[in-house]
Amino acid sequence: MRYNELGTTGIKVSHISVGSAAFSNIYGKYDEKRSLELIKESLNLGINYLETGPWYGQGSSEKVIGKALVGVPRDSYYIGSKVGRYDKDTLKMFDFSAEKTAAGLDNTLSLLGLDYVDLIQVHDITFAPDTSVVLKETLPVLEQAVRDGKARFIGIADYDIDLMKEVVEESEVKISTILSYSKSTLFDNRLQNYISFFKSKGVGVINAAATGMGLLTNKGPQPWHPASDDIKAICRRASDYCKERKVELARLATWFTLNQPGIDTNICGFFNLDQLYDTVEVMDTGLSEHESRILSQVQASITTLE
Repeated sequence: MRYNELGTTGIKVSHISVGSAAFSNIYGKYDEKRSLELIKESLNLGINYLETGPWYGQGSSEKVIGKALVGVPRDSYYIGSKVGRYDKDTLKMFDFSAEKTAAGLDNTLSLLGLDYVDLIQVHDITFAPDTSVVLKETLPVLEQAVRDGKARFIGIADYDIDLMKEVVEESEVKISTILSYSKSTLFDNRLQNYISFFKSKGVGVINAAATGMGLLTNKGPQPWHPASDDIKAICRRASDYCKERKVELARLATWFTLNQPGIDTNICGFFNLDQLYDTVEVMDTGLSEHESRILSQVQASITTLE
């Protein structure tokens, strides 16, 4: 397993890390037994960073990770969680208030059965009523949590990289990491335009969703996927092209993302052990000659379609 420095935190994280959306019903039916196997095998393979949060199953991901970590030495792994996004009910989904932030972190620690998390992130700051709420309420509470020993470092997570850049620049609270998703993919690689800025600020870069939350797979995305019809059409054509040539598009997309420079860790949502093994294998050994040729064609077609 390859390891990278996470910004200036002093933490060395595995290049591949485990996301917990699969430990909920977001991408299919939640199965605790399968989830426990995935977490334990990930650790066995040298993956040392786990990502969770209340949004992923409204507690199921935190509970199953906590269960899997019983008896595992605390200094052998790192764990990140989130505040800000909670409930499926749209009226209760987001809450960036100081009170909810403090309660949310305490609940997460209780479900995980841990005294602290290594990283606590503000989830989807785009949906805060105003950026000032994040700057004046959410982040100061997390800063206090760090002082209280409930977290070691603070991060932000969002789809809008410009907004994260703005918060890093304006925050009086030290931002140690940013988490970007679906912006280091075959169809949208904009994260690369911001790497040097974040690195210059000592901010670690976490990437998620190499397949664009299922767009870049032969199976295709879930019905709820928010992408535009144009993007879905581009990815569907790439998927059809791969299927005709007996290649899994997700392998090509994963290889592409894992080889982008400046990213400290890539969060992957494994739904089964085969996906876990396949991702580690493609990182270690790369693509076959046939897959490499297909990747070149897919990249050319995506560029043409754009």
